[in-house]
Amino acid sequence: MISAATTLPTVSGSSRRTPRHIKRLRTHIPSSFTIPLSSRCRFPIPNSHRNLVLSMSLPLSSTDPITGMADEEQLESSHTGSVGNEDLLIIGPGVLGRIIAEKWKQAHPNCQVSGQTMTTDHHDELINAGIIPSLRGTKINQFPYVVFCAPPSRSEDYVAEIRLAASNWNGEGSFIFTSSSGVFDCNDNGLCNEDSSTVPLGRSDRIDRIIKAENMVLEAGGCVLRLAGLYQMERGAHYFWLKKGLVEQRPDHIINMIHYEDAASLAIAILKKQLHGRIFLGCDNLPLSRQEIMDYVDQSGKFSMKFQSFTGTSGPLGK
Repeated sequence: MISAATTLPTVSGSSRRTPRHIKRLRTHIPSSFTIPLSSRCRFPIPNSHRNLVLSMSLPLSSTDPITGMADEEQLESSHTGSVGNEDLLIIGPGVLGRIIAEKWKQAHPNCQVSGQTMTTDHHDELINAGIIPSLRGTKINQFPYVVFCAPPSRSEDYVAEIRLAASNWNGEGSFIFTSSSGVFDCNDNGLCNEDSSTVPLGRSDRIDRIIKAENMVLEAGGCVLRLAGLYQMERGAHYFWLKKGLVEQRPDHIINMIHYEDAASLAIAILKKQLHGRIFLGCDNLPLSRQEIMDYVDQSGKFSMKFQSFTGTSGPLGK
């Protein structure tokens, strides 16, 4: 179970069935600060316990961004002119990145949002969303706000990608790397918070890449946002299990989740406060077992597919 030692204080603007709030605990964020939660459709879970949590670590020392060289053959950016003091660069503008872009533009109507990608496959979609597309390695000016949310699976050298991203940040505003709560070394359904130990290097190649990327971000003065399992109506673990039907995993494994909209709101909160060198942990504050999640999916009545069962009886648990 993920438990927050630090949370954002209040929430406004939710249209869920019951009012939502964020518990006020130890934090450096002023009590007047609020995050608007989304009204997107979720499958129902116990509302009385589901509080969006942003957990924050102790501050780390801030240093200048780490410089990195792009490819020798660089392209000219489609982001023209000088960069404004509210402009945002999103590296890996997928589902989460595009929601962050939308929310940032709502808060800063005069800003420009750029999205950096590995290919041009989705550039038309980005343009339609009001995001200025560019390719990795494109020569661009530095931005005051940078969000890196590209997954490690898309890169052979994830740390090098982080180094390149840091070189696109001017050290002002904030630089965020969206990481994963999977880095925590807990597999017994036990309690876990932002100060819990992480998986030792060498145990998992995937986790190694993420932890090394986190370290690079912190050295650059950026912030690490460790997110629990992201989901939308038809995206996330629940939908994968629903389509599969019969899943060879333990039903009692605890899962922590956070909706894409809420994860984006947390990222926006960090950007607005211009925080540097901190580790955050974002979850919805309602750990559920795999079986409980699928029970709620079934009770929602929103899916024509029917989940069968989890068949696993052994293996690691969650957190």
